[in-house]
Amino acid sequence: MLSEKTVQIVKEITPVVAANSEVITTRFYERMFKGNPEVKAFFNQAHQHSGGQQRALAGAICAYFSNIDNLEALGPAVELVAQKHCSLGIKPEHYPIVGKHLLDAIKDVMGEAATDEIIEAVAEAYGLLADVCIGREAEIYNDQKTKVGGWNGYRKLVVDRKVPENDIVTSFYLKPVDGNPLPEYLPGQYITVRIDHPTTPTSPRNYSLSDRPGTGHFRISVKREPSLADGAPGGLISNYLHDSVEVGDEIEVGPPCGEFTLDPTTTNGRSIVFLAGGIGITPLLSMAKSLAHAKVSTPIYFLQAARNSLAHAMAEEVRELSANGANIQTKVIYDAPLAEDLEAVKCDAEGMVTKERLSEWTPVNDSEFYLCGPPPFMASMLSNLRELGVDESRVRHEFFGPKQALEV
Repeated sequence: MLSEKTVQIVKEITPVVAANSEVITTRFYERMFKGNPEVKAFFNQAHQHSGGQQRALAGAICAYFSNIDNLEALGPAVELVAQKHCSLGIKPEHYPIVGKHLLDAIKDVMGEAATDEIIEAVAEAYGLLADVCIGREAEIYNDQKTKVGGWNGYRKLVVDRKVPENDIVTSFYLKPVDGNPLPEYLPGQYITVRIDHPTTPTSPRNYSLSDRPGTGHFRISVKREPSLADGAPGGLISNYLHDSVEVGDEIEVGPPCGEFTLDPTTTNGRSIVFLAGGIGITPLLSMAKSLAHAKVSTPIYFLQAARNSLAHAMAEEVRELSANGANIQTKVIYDAPLAEDLEAVKCDAEGMVTKERLSEWTPVNDSEFYLCGPPPFMASMLSNLRELGVDESRVRHEFFGPKQALEV
């Protein structure tokens, strides 16, 4: 437990830290990458360049400081961080590195206002959080290693099949090189792919498992990521997977991780609504297919939003959901349909997923909602659900990339 003095000091400095949080985190990463360049391998530099990583860390620091006297409220955030750390192989020895550079960044930004007493209090608060994370990560690592087919670190899997899903999404079916089994996982989890890129060394990437467990393979469905700015390259790993990885090639993969999950054995009978935007379909399809395979009687509603048929991934698998289960209903909406899309009735509606459509297509008042998609889609869905009176306890959502606050 933190001392009363530390709690009081942290509460007093929280407004100042919040006002300068992104400046502090930007300085933190600058110092850490310069002082300990070996840790740079854990960070996606595209998120550094976009500022997403800095904003995510700033938000995490503010949340921790704001709840310094109510740490139980941080349970979900700690689980997210611990799962992410385990996907990348973060170890206890990395925490002192982060702590040192974080304290130095606070000193740099706050100047003389960062007294010895304040720095000692922040150090104590960081130490407690580090201990909590290290403890949870030890549990995750042990669970990964001891389950049937499990492992720690990276394992070589071979590409058994490579299937284009549309113009920009390709699925990779992965099987173990050693012939041993793959571990069971919870629908919604992701694996980590480490690629020795031939020209530009970069960090590993997380990709959601897009098929149900128990198939004998892992499947990831990867979107070819475009350039984020004029003159900048497209996504290093996504484009490499699309262009250079073929059937028979081996890649290094970490064990399943992630807290955005659904356990088919614990459904409570309440309707489940999946809201998928773009490539956000991947974890949600795994969940829905798992429920269908388990033959649960729970009413299931799967809503998928896409630009048009050219950008519509896993269309056939979504249609099969409703064909194979009387309790499963699916809807597809295109916001920019092609003329032939409407003629061939490839979608159920044109436009956006509005609160009116949510009310029409789903039992809003008694459902659990699972959301995944691009930030604008997520912001719109969360806003719609809030306006419809859906309590936050009935909504689960996942972002690809650094966790970030949504303005809704």
